[in-house]
Amino acid sequence: MSKNGSGQSNLPKNGFSRRDFLKTGALSGLFLGSAGLMGCTAPGTSRDYAGRAKNVIFLVSDGMSIGALTMADSMLRRRDGRPSNWIRLYEEGKVSRGLMDMASANSLVTGSAAASSSWGCGVRINNGAVNMSPDGEEFTPVLPIFRDAGKATGLVTTARITHATPAGFSVNSPERGLEDEIAVKQLTGNFDVLMGGGNSHFDPALRSDGLDLYARARDAGYSIFRTKGEMAAYDGSGKVLGIFSDSHVPYTLDHINTPEYVENVPALAEMTRAAINRLSRNPNGFILQIEGGRVDHAAHSNDIGGLIYDQIAFDDAIGAVLEFTANRDDTLVFITTDHGNASPSLNAAGSFYNDSNPNFDKIVNFKYTNNWILSGLNRDSSVSQIQERIEEATMLQVSTRHAGILRQAYREEYEPVYSMMSTPSAALGQILAEHTSVNWVGTGHTSDYVELAAYGPGSEAIGYFTRNTDLFGLMTRAAGVQVPESSAYPA
Repeated sequence: MSKNGSGQSNLPKNGFSRRDFLKTGALSGLFLGSAGLMGCTAPGTSRDYAGRAKNVIFLVSDGMSIGALTMADSMLRRRDGRPSNWIRLYEEGKVSRGLMDMASANSLVTGSAAASSSWGCGVRINNGAVNMSPDGEEFTPVLPIFRDAGKATGLVTTARITHATPAGFSVNSPERGLEDEIAVKQLTGNFDVLMGGGNSHFDPALRSDGLDLYARARDAGYSIFRTKGEMAAYDGSGKVLGIFSDSHVPYTLDHINTPEYVENVPALAEMTRAAINRLSRNPNGFILQIEGGRVDHAAHSNDIGGLIYDQIAFDDAIGAVLEFTANRDDTLVFITTDHGNASPSLNAAGSFYNDSNPNFDKIVNFKYTNNWILSGLNRDSSVSQIQERIEEATMLQVSTRHAGILRQAYREEYEPVYSMMSTPSAALGQILAEHTSVNWVGTGHTSDYVELAAYGPGSEAIGYFTRNTDLFGLMTRAAGVQVPESSAYPA
């Protein structure tokens, strides 16, 4: 059994190793006293799905608290007269559903790298690391395992492709921030589809070591897309590297109101369709992780416009997956999040709460995100400049007092009781809450149990309460791929 630096097992405290987990069929209800993945399954049926999933699609809305899911659905119902795809699956009873414990190895509050790694390698990892134990032991992640089994492999994200969540399915790294190195490892991994942001980690002019990863990608047989038009012209053959921004892909709200972005940057659903078009050509099937990465960033920034519109964009990607799976029974689909963030929610407002609905509806008129607002301001901005900028982005007229609070935040003179809320982004979130009735508890991740939904072969094994690491065994068993017996794995 592998040990950490203190001589103790690097595995869960119950001593049940990942190899033991796999040998027993992975889903026998031995999950820390919980119902595990068997909560919805009749006795004796836990292995019926083994090898039945030709494809696995894993959708992650990064940093999605339940309030984000709720408000996106409410927005779609009030604006478009329809539910979100995610909630419609619940309404129609088409998914297995439960809660999932996403704790990392060292904290009840997880980071995205540890969260994705828990799914990607089946072991809880310390926050900040990617598929590695504190003493440097590496656990082979799920994309290389599927690749070596002859399946196509892909990652699609609105974050940098080298960011924590896609890294957790694809590479090993002692630190999630080593994104220049992660980019090299992802190309070396020979994965079929890589789409998202992150030009700064591929362009030799922007990398600290001057390496030209685009040249390396071409030499390795990749087609390279830098615009939506290039992606649209793709014929579906060969390997694909699509990098559509220097850092993260723009927020959806800024995207849809900026002609340059509309023309050149694909939406998450568009990337998803292109990826599935390529991956589904493999006769042996595929695995694809799809991340709505900017939901998390909006929550960190207390940015209600950014949050809701990016959650809707993620829901559109769910719609694209539903299109693919509509007439087939060979694809296991997960829809989940890696952790909550800032706990946004629509609050009671007015007599008998009559103001909550009209206040929430004001968000429909937003044109730009808080990120856009703040990018045009600084510590020297006047109160009137702050008011004008906010009104241009949101059509809301904020008071002189509130604009003055944002100015204080820029000057580090704003002192709320909870110091986390002293930043300009948090101050702006509080100011907009006075108009929208959507407020936040902080600017960081939370320990909430998260929503887990699944359908397709193997989804019947999802229980009412699941541990994050359980999903590794479910994916590999359902797809019938062999997890290598290696010294890198706990005995």
